[in-house]
Amino acid sequence: MSEEHTEEHYEFLADDPNFNVMPVMISLIIGAFFAILNETLLNIALTTLMEQFSISAPTVQWMATGFMLVMGIMTPISAVLLQSFPTRKMFIGTMTVFTIGTTICALAPTFPILLAGRLLQAVGTGILIPIIFNTFLLLFPPDRRGSVMGTVGLVIMFAPAIGPTLSGIIVEHLGWRYLFITVIPFALFSIAFGYKFLKNVGEVTKPKIDVFSILLSTLGFGGIVLGFSLAGEGEAGFLTPRVYLLIITGVISLIFFTLRQLKLPEPLLDVRVFKYPMFTLAVSLFLIIIMTMFSSEIILPMYMQGPLGIQAATAGLVLLPGALLNGLMSPVMGKLFDRFGPRKLMIPATFTLSIIMFALSRVGMDTPLWYIIVCYLFLMLSISAVMMPAQTNGLNQLPKSLYPHGTAIMNTLQPVSGAMGVAVFIAIMTSRQQAYLSNTSNPNSPTNINEGMVAGVELVYLIVFAVVAIGFVLTLFVKRATPEDIQTNQSEAETGS
Repeated sequence: MSEEHTEEHYEFLADDPNFNVMPVMISLIIGAFFAILNETLLNIALTTLMEQFSISAPTVQWMATGFMLVMGIMTPISAVLLQSFPTRKMFIGTMTVFTIGTTICALAPTFPILLAGRLLQAVGTGILIPIIFNTFLLLFPPDRRGSVMGTVGLVIMFAPAIGPTLSGIIVEHLGWRYLFITVIPFALFSIAFGYKFLKNVGEVTKPKIDVFSILLSTLGFGGIVLGFSLAGEGEAGFLTPRVYLLIITGVISLIFFTLRQLKLPEPLLDVRVFKYPMFTLAVSLFLIIIMTMFSSEIILPMYMQGPLGIQAATAGLVLLPGALLNGLMSPVMGKLFDRFGPRKLMIPATFTLSIIMFALSRVGMDTPLWYIIVCYLFLMLSISAVMMPAQTNGLNQLPKSLYPHGTAIMNTLQPVSGAMGVAVFIAIMTSRQQAYLSNTSNPNSPTNINEGMVAGVELVYLIVFAVVAIGFVLTLFVKRATPEDIQTNQSEAETGS
C-alpha cells in the first residue's frame, strides 16, 4: 500500500479502528436536540405571551427573530473558536451558556428578562450547530456523509419541526414556563454526558482573532435583521428612516467585512468558499428552504388560532404529522443522497414544494383542518428532500481546511435568513391585514380582523410560491460534488501507482 493511500485512508477518523465515533455522536446529538428545539418551541406560545405580558405582535416576534439574530451574530465567530479550543471544552461551554439562559427564561418575571434569557440561549445554540457539522465532516468520508448527515438531520430538522406541537401541548396543560423547565434537566444531562464521554477531534491551531472583523460582522448581520424586523412595526414600513438606515448600514458593513476577509492571512470567515459553485448553489437553496420553513412554522399557528379559531394544543397536533414525517424521512433522504446524488431528490422536491405554497395561498375562513394537515405533510417532506442533501452536497465540495468556514457560513445564514423570512412575511401579513381593515366600516370587528389576516396569509404564500419557484430553477443546475483535496489525493495515488 502506498504512503498516499495510507494517508487518505486515515484522513477521516471513522475509518480508524482505534477511534470510537459513537460517544462523540451521542454527546453532540443529545445537546443539539434540545438546543435546536428552542428555535421553534415558542412559536405557538407567542399568542399566550402577548396576553401574559400585554405586548404587541411585533414585540413578541423578538422571541423568534431575536433568537435567530443572536445566532447569526455568534455563528461567524465559531470558525475561529473551533480552531482555538478543543471540541470537548467548546461543547461543554456552549451547553452551559444555553442552560443558564433556559433557567433565566423559566424564572423571568417580565418580558425583557424573558427576552434576555432567550438571547442567552441563542448564544449557546449559535456556536453549537457549527461544532456538530464540523465534527462530522472530520469524522466521516464524503461517500458516507449523506447517511450520517441524514441521521443528524433527524435531530436538526425534527427538533424545530416538532417544536410547535410540543409547545401547544405544554402551554395548554402546564403553562408557558414549562417550555423551559422541561428542557433544563436534559441540558444538564447533556453536559454531564459530554464531560464523561466526548473526545476531541480536529486540530487546535489558535488563529489570530480580528476584532474589527467581528465588529463588521455584528453590524452587518445585526443591522440587516434588525432593519427587516422593525419594518413591520409601523405603517411606513421600509420607508421609515431607522429601518432603511439600519439595512443600509448592515449591507455596507457586510461589504467591508467581505473585502477585509479577502485580505487577511487568517480571516474570521473565509469567503473564498463561494468560489466553489456547488457550495454557492447549496447556500442559495438553503436560504430559500429556511425562509419557507421558519415562516410557515409561525404563520400557520397564527392563522389556525386566529381565523380558524382553534386552541394552541389543537394547532400543535395539526402540525404533528408533518413534523414526524420530516424527522423520520431525513435519514432515508441521506441514504438516497449517497446512492442517487442530489438531483433526483431536489428537483422533484422543489417542484412539489412550489405547488404546496400555491395551495396554501388559497386558504380561507372555513378551510378544513385536513387541508392544512396534507399541505404541511408535503411541505415538510419536500423540505427533508432538499435541506440536508443541499447542505451536504455543498460542503462536500470544500477542501478539509475550509470545513470550519463552510459550516460557519452555512449556519450563519440559517438564522439570519430565518429571521428575515419571519420578519418580512409577518410584516407583509400585518400590512395586508391593516390595509384590509382600513377599507371596512368596523375595523374592530373580530370577523373583519380574521378576514384581514386571511388576506395577509394568502399574500404571504403567493410571494413564497414565487420564491420557491426560483429554487426549483436553481436545482436544475445541481450536480454531485466531490471534495477538491480528495480529487487531488486520488490523482496523486493513480499517478504513483
